[in-house]
Amino acid sequence: MEADMKLHDPHRPTWSRQIEFTLAGIGMAVGLGNVWRFPYLCYRSGGGAFLVPYVFMLVVLGIPLLYMELLLGQYMRRGPVQVLKNVCPLLKGVGLASVAISFIMCTYYNVVITWALYYMFSSFRTTLPWQDCNNTWNTQNCTSTPTNSSGEHSSTASQEFFNLKMLQRTGGLEDSGTLRWELLLILLLAWTMIYLCIFKGVKSTGKVVYFTALFPYVILLALLINNVQLPGALEGIKFFIIPEWEKLLSMEVWVNAAAQIFNSIGIGFGSLMSMSSYNSFNNNVLKDTLTIAVVNSLTSLLAGFVIFSAFGYMSHLQGIHIKDLAVDGPGLVFVVYPQAFATMPLAPLWAVMFFFMLLCLGLDSEFGMVEVMVTSLKDSYGKELNRYFKRKELFVLAVCSVAFLFGIPYVMQVGIYVFQLMDHYTAIVSILFLAFFEVIATCWIYGVKRLSGCLEEMTGKGANIYFKFCWLIVAPVLITVILIFSIVQFKPARYEDYVFPGWAQGVGWVIALGSIIWIPLGALHTLWVLPGSITEKLRQSITPYALDRKSELDLGGGGETVHPASPAITSEAKTENFQFQTSL
Repeated sequence: MEADMKLHDPHRPTWSRQIEFTLAGIGMAVGLGNVWRFPYLCYRSGGGAFLVPYVFMLVVLGIPLLYMELLLGQYMRRGPVQVLKNVCPLLKGVGLASVAISFIMCTYYNVVITWALYYMFSSFRTTLPWQDCNNTWNTQNCTSTPTNSSGEHSSTASQEFFNLKMLQRTGGLEDSGTLRWELLLILLLAWTMIYLCIFKGVKSTGKVVYFTALFPYVILLALLINNVQLPGALEGIKFFIIPEWEKLLSMEVWVNAAAQIFNSIGIGFGSLMSMSSYNSFNNNVLKDTLTIAVVNSLTSLLAGFVIFSAFGYMSHLQGIHIKDLAVDGPGLVFVVYPQAFATMPLAPLWAVMFFFMLLCLGLDSEFGMVEVMVTSLKDSYGKELNRYFKRKELFVLAVCSVAFLFGIPYVMQVGIYVFQLMDHYTAIVSILFLAFFEVIATCWIYGVKRLSGCLEEMTGKGANIYFKFCWLIVAPVLITVILIFSIVQFKPARYEDYVFPGWAQGVGWVIALGSIIWIPLGALHTLWVLPGSITEKLRQSITPYALDRKSELDLGGGGETVHPASPAITSEAKTENFQFQTSL
């Protein structure tokens, strides 16, 4: 097939089996957010009421945009930087921004894996260390079994283990404290595990995901079977599945549902786009899209049953309503759930299984974020990197080593505040801006017709009317609404009762701009290097580039770029355009 001959790069590795990409995609999409963020949003948004907008956003936003990213990555066989540069030269900075966000997130996301490992190692004993208050780190206000009669200043044994034993946290950012050497060594172990799983690229990652993507479901099912037999579990499940219909009138619930679909599947992060670039050219990308999206959402529902059955159990023990449980972010996984384990039969066994499951979920997502950086840098600077790193394994080692160094602040006593600040401004602010411009570049500027043409060239059949409608109207409108609402309703970062000072909020915005700034910088660079008047520059900057793959292979990568809107460009202009394409 001619298209296959032109676009297939024999030097680019591919997945050994297509199922490996599907499992890697599921592993990337299914992460820690499915276990804590989805149940937390359900908890805060009226239980079952949240499921209605969640399913709606999955159908009209999640699946169409995932389909778009996978088909572009597979068609152009490049990471997000090169894909966005070819789709819309003016917005090539979106690809760079996705790499920047992936790097920032992989540095602090791995600290959650570090915490999971710490808890898992601490569970290998006959009595869990958060089961009672007879430990050196416990305070006089500690209570092992909180009830509705507990004082307002009391704290649970699991809270004190998390805050006083593992984190040994300070009072705020003003006091940085000292380095937690135990956590530093575990962070190094976590990065070593990640490196050993991905250093061979898709060949090694493809083998690891058979276990890391599938084993969490075994543990989730085991936990569910155990939890539903506990007293009060049924009340928790009822809270999860029975909607409070009045909550559907709140705009915030619908925006939260869209944001959860967005962050869970990973739209805008570039991870799945990078992974799909290693697919065979004629792969049925729609099948992968549906599998990844549906399995991701079903996993969230399964985790919801597991978590809410535990909520029901905890409310039964404490004699309070489920609504009154203290649940928030990481505390759900590292405070509330361990507290439930402490009263179960065979508590250490369930604890080890649960935290090992978190390890598997975290590793899969971390694979994707690191792969974005490796793929994008190799695509853009392959020849230069080959001069310094003779083997890809050495380059991956360098990336992991730098990310490890950037993760050191998170394992200091002040680390939980740094983590919360980074998560608030990166995962919430930056990704929404990035996704907005990605959708504008692909759905409107590159256009639905070209997207459908790419699909037809790969599979012999273009996109149907449903996907065209979602790409052209629904996705751009919904993301615009989400972005506007998020800006209007934006709240400064905080952690429990600690409100971050003004200077810290400023640092947070600088962190957000560290990724967003690449979008305007990329646009300015595009307009600077293109030839002609301002009008001609603008016209060319929003006209997609077509890659001549045959020339690219003849030149050993980074071949000549042909601008379809400029057939009469001079040789000097062609050279300048080529330099523009191979820059950044």
